[in-house]
Amino acid sequence: MSNSPTPITTHSASTARFLTGNLMRHIIVMSLSASVGLIALFVVDFIDLYFISLLGDTALTAAVGFAGTLMAFGLSVSIGLMIAMSALGARRIGAGDETGARTMATSVLTLGGLVGVVFAAIFWIFAPQLLALLGASGDTQLAAVRYLRIVMPTMPIMALAMICSGLLRAYGDARRAMNVTLFSAVANGILDPILIFGFGLGLDGAAWASVLARLTMCATAAAPIVRHYGGFAPVRIERILQHVRPIFGIAAPAILTNLATPVGVVFVTRAIAGFGDDAVAGYSVLSRLMPLAFCVIFALSGAVGPIVGQNFGAGQFDRVRETIVKSIQFTAIYTAGMWAALFAGQGFIADQFSINGVGREIIFWFAAVAAPLLVFNGVLFVCNAVLNNLDRPLWSTYLNWGRNTLGVIPFAMVGAQLSGAPGIVVGQYAGGIVFAAIGLWISLRLVDHYAQPIARDFEEACAR
Repeated sequence: MSNSPTPITTHSASTARFLTGNLMRHIIVMSLSASVGLIALFVVDFIDLYFISLLGDTALTAAVGFAGTLMAFGLSVSIGLMIAMSALGARRIGAGDETGARTMATSVLTLGGLVGVVFAAIFWIFAPQLLALLGASGDTQLAAVRYLRIVMPTMPIMALAMICSGLLRAYGDARRAMNVTLFSAVANGILDPILIFGFGLGLDGAAWASVLARLTMCATAAAPIVRHYGGFAPVRIERILQHVRPIFGIAAPAILTNLATPVGVVFVTRAIAGFGDDAVAGYSVLSRLMPLAFCVIFALSGAVGPIVGQNFGAGQFDRVRETIVKSIQFTAIYTAGMWAALFAGQGFIADQFSINGVGREIIFWFAAVAAPLLVFNGVLFVCNAVLNNLDRPLWSTYLNWGRNTLGVIPFAMVGAQLSGAPGIVVGQYAGGIVFAAIGLWISLRLVDHYAQPIARDFEEACAR
């Protein structure tokens, strides 16, 4: 059996646009629209940290940074479950089986809730030990434990919210799916100053604001499903057991892929912690500023995927290659613009968060040296989209884990020896050069592999 897809000759209007329209325009529009939801997700963490910094205690800012590093694992699990829900739901909805989609949604929600409970319990019980492994100590560790133990029990709620968001996307309801994170960010932004300053709760107020924001997120995600799409099917154990394999067949690789990033961040946070609370506070600001500034690049993989997939399905491999090239060009242009903005505003950012000492140096060196290296992260995201849509999802997982282990640890260690904490940050992003090059080489070779049978068939047809 040939590995090449069968070319198709008729397409829907949206498919035809991807196959014949201006690729750069498609990439820009889809990346910007996909980044809106991500912006809201990252703004929540950014808001929390900003209001905590207004308390003027570096230890509290560092505590939120330590806690956020661990909470990223919960978010990665939730995103993996959302991806599984979106894929499995879309298949059934596309086949006209909306009852099957509701039944699958119940199974994913049940299993996701159970996974969330297990993760939340582990992180709640072992919070002191896990934070100590990150390098937290003294008052900073105590504050981080308190923050984590307030927020972490809501991990099952966040998992349910993300799963419902995935189901909304499966129904094609992108606007309501986007509202899930938007309403959560708005709630967090309103509640933070009220609870932190109005009620005088300080760090605990920020934690409770996050709890209430997650509850808002879950309600915003579930309500339109009940109101507009028939709700969910009754819970039946035998059906859930039948769905375990297909659910985790998609969710497990997605979770593993998403877990790679927080694993790399754990090592960097541990290394930064050796330079004191000022360094951790600076890195905490950086770790929230970077995804907010570069969320368009983070959205690139999901945005480019449909373009690659449709052209691949149509056998238009020149368009697949062009998509890769245009995506990298877009990444380079966007990164250059954001680099200039960050370099111009790095002093203002440090002032707003009351960052001093080595923490201020970290922000400067990121803005001056590390920010342009994010272009290689963008290249890797494009390669992930190519590999996922050309039936090589595990290759994408391997690349991500390589990037966030071999592409972080040795480079950060060398950076620490050369220039201390700022060198760690630069090293963290410098390793992306190697894996971006590997990913691009593999992706282009894979496209060539699929294109060859098409070329041979065409030549044979011409000869006949």
